[in-house]
Amino acid sequence: MKNILTLNKIAACGTDRFDKTQYRCGDSVENPVAIMVRSAAMHDMEIADSVIAVARAGAGTNNIPIDKYTEKGICVFNTPGANANAVCELVICGLFMASRKVAEALDFCKTLKGHGDTVGKEVEKGKSAFAGPEILGKTLGIIGYGAIGKKVAKAAAALGMTVYAYDSFGNPTSDDERIIIASSVEEIYEKCDYISIHIPLNDETKGFFNAETIAKMKDGVRILNFARGGLVDSDDMLAALESGKVAAYVVDFPSDEMIDVKGVTAIPHLGASTPESEDNCAVMAADQLIASIEKGEIVNSVNLPRAVLPEVSGARTCVIHSAECAAKVKDILGGDATTFVRGDIAYTVADVKGDVEKLNALECVKSVRVIG
Repeated sequence: MKNILTLNKIAACGTDRFDKTQYRCGDSVENPVAIMVRSAAMHDMEIADSVIAVARAGAGTNNIPIDKYTEKGICVFNTPGANANAVCELVICGLFMASRKVAEALDFCKTLKGHGDTVGKEVEKGKSAFAGPEILGKTLGIIGYGAIGKKVAKAAAALGMTVYAYDSFGNPTSDDERIIIASSVEEIYEKCDYISIHIPLNDETKGFFNAETIAKMKDGVRILNFARGGLVDSDDMLAALESGKVAAYVVDFPSDEMIDVKGVTAIPHLGASTPESEDNCAVMAADQLIASIEKGEIVNSVNLPRAVLPEVSGARTCVIHSAECAAKVKDILGGDATTFVRGDIAYTVADVKGDVEKLNALECVKSVRVIG
């Protein structure tokens, strides 16, 4: 029986994917072969040596110590695209909230409770404070043209916006004339009235929006952040709001300094908080773990190379190691071994029962597993 540890409540449609005759899922199981997690912080968590994989039921993985797990030969998965529609819908809501001061207007209405017959007059007198521009005909910049960015771009274009999209990975294309692929992020800054960021948070992207980048944007730009709070330097954003350089900031990751600030709409991390999104993420995470455990397949890993594999017939040896020693690993496994590489990390698979002791003797090897 293989144990799957759940660190958060995982939708039953996901945990039900595991064959109950082979797997046991729960939040208190011991010696798990894999872990399913949503938002639980794992950086200070000690995990069992039995763990071969961690699946994040969501896109962001900043709650997982990826470098540490990579060194231990643990595969980390996420579920890109599973929550894309949920986040997209909230981003579109954020567009309107950035323009029309909806949150402030709702708060104003609450102050009128008990004013009786004067409410109508007070509404007419006070509503001018919440006026804002329409989004029709305006320009929206999308930074990060992945699953979420593409959905936001199409939705915004359908609402009559001109959309510029930029992504530093790959060569993005668009089949919609209203969605223009920007040649640089600076083009987004120069041309867009609204900017929505959809990139992962890591050491390179922390503080991506700061005093220097904000200075390159149009005066009165409206910024939406439904990716991660750390992508924006809070002090620089507050200064930009105070000066009027930024007209509005909508963020799905509240921090103390951003709460109750004029121009800021803080939303309590609702991007993926829909039952449909949670179900989609749970199912995708479970399926990826099953494929990894049962046949060594790796799809949607954030730290290891992609390896799509057939079903196991007989035995299969899976080795995670430094890319530099691929030849040594292959030599031990035999001629039919296949190596998949991602940067300086590699994954070698052979349909044989390999010499585990000999493989583990190599300093460059992080983990060895034999299936079947």
